[in-house]
Amino acid sequence: MNSRDDIADCLELMQKLIEYRYQKALHHQLMKAADHSMLHPDVLVLIYHMAKVSEGGILEIGSFLGGSTIAAGLGVRDSGKQKKFISIELGGQLKDHRLATKNIFRDLERNLARAGLRDAVTLINGSSFEEKTIAAVREATTRGEIGLFISDADSNVRRDIDSYGDRFADRCWVVIDDYVSATDKGGPTRVQVDELVAAGRLRTIGFYGWGTWVGRWLLHVAMFFLPAQIAWNQWFMVPV
Repeated sequence: MNSRDDIADCLELMQKLIEYRYQKALHHQLMKAADHSMLHPDVLVLIYHMAKVSEGGILEIGSFLGGSTIAAGLGVRDSGKQKKFISIELGGQLKDHRLATKNIFRDLERNLARAGLRDAVTLINGSSFEEKTIAAVREATTRGEIGLFISDADSNVRRDIDSYGDRFADRCWVVIDDYVSATDKGGPTRVQVDELVAAGRLRTIGFYGWGTWVGRWLLHVAMFFLPAQIAWNQWFMVPV
């Protein structure tokens, strides 16, 4: 991949973002999804687009109430293809917020059902770094199968990429929230993403919304890091 590819990707996303705004029925659906999300509507539009055009499946960490999950589900639906879609959400409750809820996972399921997408997504109720969650994802996927990775959980995105990165296809779309953020997540997230970019494992395409990073996974470079990751998985008896 070279600078021309980067520019082409960047311009394509900018163009698609504008085009989707004029598709009134679709844009209305995505704005309804935004009612359940802390992500900017533009990011949801791009997630829809990436889920639609990606060749592989989707892995999401941090579904929350389902805004991005719905956007991706609509993209898969409109692609006309069968795509594996796994979303991980710890659950719990959220207080003193416009999206306050007593039961995040319950409301996530309800919102997906209302959108007609509950059966389109495999939901995992747990932490992304728990052994049972890692094992479940690895059992359900194969190497290079994931074409879109969405991270909107805690600030340790490097941990999750190390756990699941061998499931990413070459040039897998990657969306990481809180690259720029007023919360405590912003600093650590940005440092980790920048390190991965500097190492050539991630390629930056752009920044959208309120600080969401968008880019690509570069498998040919990441392969140099996989032996250590595989050894870690074997040590903890996680299936590869």
